[in-house]
Amino acid sequence: RLTKTLKVISNNIFRSKNIANKNKTFKRKEVKMLELKHIMFERDNKKILNDINLKIDAGKFIAITGHNGSGKSTLAKIIMGIEKQDSGQVIFEGQDITNKTIDERARMGIGFAFQQPVKFKGITVLDLIRLSANKKMDRREACRILSQVGLCAKEYIDREVNDSLSGGELKRIEIALLAVRGSKLCIFDEPEAGIDLWSFQNLIQVFEDIQSRKNRSTLIISHQERILKIADEIILMKDGEIQEIGRPEDILKEENAQVPCCKIQY
Repeated sequence: RLTKTLKVISNNIFRSKNIANKNKTFKRKEVKMLELKHIMFERDNKKILNDINLKIDAGKFIAITGHNGSGKSTLAKIIMGIEKQDSGQVIFEGQDITNKTIDERARMGIGFAFQQPVKFKGITVLDLIRLSANKKMDRREACRILSQVGLCAKEYIDREVNDSLSGGELKRIEIALLAVRGSKLCIFDEPEAGIDLWSFQNLIQVFEDIQSRKNRSTLIISHQERILKIADEIILMKDGEIQEIGRPEDILKEENAQVPCCKIQY
C-alpha cells in the first residue's frame, strides 16, 4: 500500500512539472529577427519617416515597395545604421542596436547592398568575394558565384573594383558579395537597377537561394513585380508611413487596380 501511495505521489509531481514546463514554454516571448519601434526621421522640416513600427520574423522574405520618396531607402539605411533616426528603437534578435555602429551591426549579422555600390581601388573581385565569405575560397567557387549574377567569371574575377566597372556590373558584384556573406538579415536596395533581362532571371534564383538558408531573413526594396511576387509579405509605404502589410497576391491586386506609375515587368 505504501509503495502504491508513493507511486501516485510521484506521478502527480511528474504531471505538475510537465504542466509547469508547458506553461513556461507557452509564456516564453518569441524573439523577432528585427523590430522597429516608433521610428521618426525628419530632414529640412519634412517628415521622411513618421512613427514606423514593424516586426520581421526569422526566415522571412519581405519586400518593401511604394512610390519614390515614400521613405523606403531611408528606412533600410536606418536598419543598417547608415542613417540615424531622430527617435525610436531598432531591435535585432532581441537586442537594442539603436546606438550600434554600421560595423557592429554587420558583425551581428546584418548585410546591406547599396542602391549605388561602392568602389574599391586596388582590390580585385576575387579578393572581395573571399573577404565576404570569410574563408579561403578557390577560384572555381568564386567563378560559380559570379556566374549566378550574370557575370562572365573569367572576365571579372581578376578585375579591380574601380571606375572601369559600370553601375550594373558593380551592382551584380555587390549582390554576389552579400550572397556569400552568410548574413542573418540581408537588405537589398533596388537590386534590379542596372540589371539586364538575362541577369534578372538569375537574380531571382540568387534571392531564393539566400532565403533557403535556415533562419535567414531577406528585406528587399523593389518596384519589380517579379521580386514582389516571391516575397512572403509586402510592406507598402506611402508618405513616410506604412500604409499596408499583406500577402503579395493581396497587395499586388490592389496596386494593379491603380495606375502603374513605376512598375517594371520582365
